[in-house]
Amino acid sequence: MHRYQAGDADRRTMLQAIGATSVDELFATIPADLRSGPLDLPPARSEEEVRREFWAYATANAAPECFASFLGAGVYRHVTPAVADALIQRGEFFTAYTPYQPEVSQGTLQAIFEFQTFVCQLTEMDLANASLYDGATAVVEAVLMAARVHAGRSRVVVAATLHPETRAVLETYAEPLGLSVTEVGADTSGRIDAAALGAALGADVCAAVVQSPNVLGVVEDLPALGAAIKASGALAVHAVMEATSLGVLAPGGRFGYDVVCGELQAFGIPPQFGGPHLGFFATRQAYLRQLPGRIVGETVDSEGARAFVLTLSTREQHIRRAKATSNICTNHGLMALFATITLSLLGKKGIREMALASLATAEYVKNGVRGLGAGVRLAFPESPTYNEFLVLHDDPDGLLLRLKREGVLGGVATARLGSGLPKGILVAATEKNTREECDRLLDALRRLS
Repeated sequence: MHRYQAGDADRRTMLQAIGATSVDELFATIPADLRSGPLDLPPARSEEEVRREFWAYATANAAPECFASFLGAGVYRHVTPAVADALIQRGEFFTAYTPYQPEVSQGTLQAIFEFQTFVCQLTEMDLANASLYDGATAVVEAVLMAARVHAGRSRVVVAATLHPETRAVLETYAEPLGLSVTEVGADTSGRIDAAALGAALGADVCAAVVQSPNVLGVVEDLPALGAAIKASGALAVHAVMEATSLGVLAPGGRFGYDVVCGELQAFGIPPQFGGPHLGFFATRQAYLRQLPGRIVGETVDSEGARAFVLTLSTREQHIRRAKATSNICTNHGLMALFATITLSLLGKKGIREMALASLATAEYVKNGVRGLGAGVRLAFPESPTYNEFLVLHDDPDGLLLRLKREGVLGGVATARLGSGLPKGILVAATEKNTREECDRLLDALRRLS
């Protein structure tokens, strides 16, 4: 094959086109000391030699399976049916995006419709959108919807047990919109006191956000908190950051909450370098036209056959930006499909069995910690928790480092999440953790704390 090589005439033509008189002038922006002399590079190697070198790097890495992992704090490990991984890798799913043309997008539209159906069933709400980026932005969208519904109310009340990263995202959005955020602290049980929440509410509050299970793993008293919020006229928002909890815990929809939203990562999406995530948003029929994002509806085509279409899409792609209910430009289509496949495979019974198995594993570890003595102790020994609980220790970071050296990722230090949380370690255990791994953690805590 003939290899083309640029000659002087070609160089002159290209330099003239870009407005340079010489090659030296072209590279003049690069510091002179970096342009002088040959680069100090090793000699060229073959593909196979490079491949061997990279494999050597890879063998130095510690695979997740090498550790007994009890990490959580908003990202959770759960069993995913193998067929879900196989299905999500089909080529037709890789480029699925906004289905503007329903006649060629029935598969995508039906998958999104099924996702919305699952979310409604999990939350016991009337309707759901077609997903959002993550749990934090879902909470933000709930607050923004409340501000539209209650125009003129400029304050938001949040529980101190809301995940600090979600709180940070909310404050980022709230400040330029003129919304102020009021925090209600937790008591010695790790829960929000309904009376304290009621005292913080007022006629200027558009929404109150409660996370349950909260960032400390504690299950909040949703009925009491919801009643206090509703009495003030504000929208009650139940944030769920560990969605498998909905397999055993009643959602806010059962207790009159206006929005149930949060994170669905736990259903099928494996933890990997902080993402990806999957937000969900469910609300009541009264707020249909204020719902952010995309909604897929069911209809019939010209021949009377079942069909799916985008409906009530008050978003910036369809109307003027100033009139859009949301400027989140896309749903997390592939991740929503991943969760839909996983939920389809598990079914109602499977979701409950997963949640019960996860709860039982965490309770086994939690009960084991009770007998470790004063050095390592439960922060809230009498409070109900799901999957996760806070362990108090004088040197959380040091203890976690010692555990890691023994092949145990013992949890997440609360200091990493924010200074407002008690000093300790959030330990998360799910059905992915074997009894042997749980015993390894307890034994290591006993010896190293």
